[in-house]
Amino acid sequence: MVRTSESKTEAFRRLATKRTSAVLERIRVLGHCANPQLYEYSEEDVRKIFQAIERELRTIKARFQNSSKAEFHL
Repeated sequence: MVRTSESKTEAFRRLATKRTSAVLERIRVLGHCANPQLYEYSEEDVRKIFQAIERELRTIKARFQNSSKAEFHL
């Protein structure tokens, strides 16, 4: 929700900061699974996790890069 007195830049910065912090926290929580005293996993399991994360990061990064292109208008 964009606040009426808030610019688009301010809204982006507010939401992006909050959402980025949430993503980073969830990645840290995922890191707890790396404890071999509590969990058992294979290299294949780890590879799949990071492939999925990296694939999603590439997708989102592309959305940011493509959104800056000018639109065609007649």
